[in-house]
Amino acid sequence: MKKLAIFASGSGTNAENIIRYFAAGDLARVELVLCNRPDAGVLTRAASLGVESIVFDRDTFYNSNRIVTLLLDRGIDYVVLAGFLWLVPASLIAAFPNRIVNIHPALLPKFGGKGMYGDRVHRAVVEAGETESGITIHRVNEHYDSGSILAQFRVPVEPTDTPEEVAAKVHALEYAHFPEVIAAELEKL
Repeated sequence: MKKLAIFASGSGTNAENIIRYFAAGDLARVELVLCNRPDAGVLTRAASLGVESIVFDRDTFYNSNRIVTLLLDRGIDYVVLAGFLWLVPASLIAAFPNRIVNIHPALLPKFGGKGMYGDRVHRAVVEAGETESGITIHRVNEHYDSGSILAQFRVPVEPTDTPEEVAAKVHALEYAHFPEVIAAELEKL
């Protein structure tokens, strides 16, 4: 059985969805949730599902090997970013080559890059008059939102849609497809 680690910074709805998805089968288990915010909702969600969480700070993440060492010592096979907002350091990418995946709430390469996350993305999509949006699931490299694309799923954006309505459509795609794409990648390991 494969071991997953999830990095998250926010409420943790995608993390919870992934934890539940893999708990129902025998392909993988989420062993650990790592978070850069001690007040993030993902910590409560992980605890309620019996998954250990670790909170770390910027200095630990960027100026030490503690996170990489922890993941390797725990035998983690695959790393998932689920609403994690910091750029992943090269040392972590090197330790898990082609084994770190992220989800972005838009159709990359549009509306990606530093500072483009969550409601900011949906607002930008609406303001640009886009007729569709969606999700992009991609491998992680040393640059924001520029790793190779594994899958994209689309939803229409109506001229009357608010950013909140676009967000709801995109979240539905995330919950439906992110765990399945992760599972397909794990099958290749």
